[in-house]
Formats: sequence, structure tokens, C-alpha cells
Amino acid sequence: MQKKNVFASILVFFVGFMALAQEDLPPPEAMNTPPPPGQLPIDSNIVILLVVALGFGIYKSYQYSRRNA
Repeated sequence: MQKKNVFASILVFFVGFMALAQEDLPPPEAMNTPPPPGQLPIDSNIVILLVVALGFGIYKSYQYSRRNA
């Protein structure tokens, strides 16, 4: 019975916290405006990001296979 009370208390706390942490949506006219200048697009360096991620994956799999061999 004690575990159920603790679980229920934690659940109520986190549900209340999540409800208060929700961000208000901007008005509809603000949703259609373009982003302000100065923000960089991700598509210009996506190839570099993929190459680095692939290299890191190969490195980690090599480490894993060496450790378990």
C-alpha cells in the first residue's frame, strides 16, 4: 500500500509539473513569419555531419569488437 501511495504522489507531481511547463503557442500570424536573420540553416553542412557521424560509428564499433575479441 505504501508503494502505491508513493507512486501516486510522484505521478501527480510530475503530471502537474508537465502541465505548468507547457509553453503557450504564439498567435497564428506569428507562426507564418520567417525566422529572423542570423540563424544558420542546417542543410549547408549536413554532409559533413553525416561523415563525422559515420566515422564515429565505425570507431565505436571497432572499439567494441576489439574489447570483445
